[in-house]
Amino acid sequence: MKTVGDKLERFEIVGVKPGALDPSDAFEKITDLSFEGKWKVLVYYPKDFTFVCPTEILAYDKLNKEFSDRNAVLLIGSTDNEFCKIAWKNAHEGLRNTTSWMFADTKRSEGWDGEPRGLVNQLGVFSDGPGAALRATFIVDPTNTIQHVTVNSLAVGRNADETLRVLDALQTGELCQCGRQIGEATLNAA
Repeated sequence: MKTVGDKLERFEIVGVKPGALDPSDAFEKITDLSFEGKWKVLVYYPKDFTFVCPTEILAYDKLNKEFSDRNAVLLIGSTDNEFCKIAWKNAHEGLRNTTSWMFADTKRSEGWDGEPRGLVNQLGVFSDGPGAALRATFIVDPTNTIQHVTVNSLAVGRNADETLRVLDALQTGELCQCGRQIGEATLNAA
């Protein structure tokens, strides 16, 4: 699994635009070059049409403006395809109005032509057992360097507020004490 300090390599996934419900204009290619100059918060969940996953998506989406205010783009997705995501958004009342990007990471290997493919195997978060992505979160800085990684059990949802807290701490560029809350002072090592 890629970890803190590792750089993202070339990749290509299918983004589902924020608010999109119609597949005729919902999709956009997302690559390692997308969202230049921004932090990226990659939130992988195992499967669409499940029980824990929408609780996480809605919790993260509720904080989307907070992430955006920190120059970060929230990217939430799984290895299910983009049409599955649109169907799920249309079927699930809560997901219909989400304002975050969703993504489909269905290409799990590099092509024979050396073209970039998906990200899930590059990050090392595909689990053969369930045949799905692990419940993993990556905070990636504007240079595409991973600054934070967490992976939860498939049965346990994450805390979106904690991800925002960690992003805020990382962006200070300073030493941050345990449990430092957003906006609190950092440590003075002098």
